[in-house]
Amino acid sequence: MTLNKHISLVCRAAYFELRKISTIRHTLSSQTTNTLVCAFVLSKLDYCNSLLSGCPLYLLHKLQKVQNSAARLILKARKRDHATPLLHTLHWLPIQARIDYKLSTLCFNFFSGSSPAYFSELLTVYSPARQLRSSSDCRIFTIPHTKTKTYGQRTFTFCAPTQWNSLPFHIRHSQSPQAFKRALKTHLFRKYNP
Repeated sequence: MTLNKHISLVCRAAYFELRKISTIRHTLSSQTTNTLVCAFVLSKLDYCNSLLSGCPLYLLHKLQKVQNSAARLILKARKRDHATPLLHTLHWLPIQARIDYKLSTLCFNFFSGSSPAYFSELLTVYSPARQLRSSSDCRIFTIPHTKTKTYGQRTFTFCAPTQWNSLPFHIRHSQSPQAFKRALKTHLFRKYNP
């Protein structure tokens, strides 16, 4: 099963909204355009994007092109202008980083107790068999073994623990959701915009 059809439909709906906004863009300020794009376009890209965690890059590139077009519309940039500085100006994370952000936020909610009950069936907290020096880091998950890269490593039960365990210690041990999200966004900006 691939998400090719789903991603094509999301891109089509997002481009439709972008075209509607572009017709009235000349009457709007940048801030108003940003609000409209976030409400009507980025919400479509972010909806259930944690399901896209194991998708091939060519599928994520389609979504990235939509986000790049939205950034060009807001900042009135030309079609040939490079999109990375535009995304940086708007403080937007690229699509892959947004997926990582969503997965990490879901894992943080698991540890803070605000996640749905079925998450306890999907995620297993790592508990060592004996006392280790690293046992103070109790906020990590056990990564399940998979036989196939195509299906096994694309599942939520594999991608979410892998993403969470790759975060630095100080981010995983944030005290509040606001502090966690702030530190996570800064970390992802540095990771995806070297």
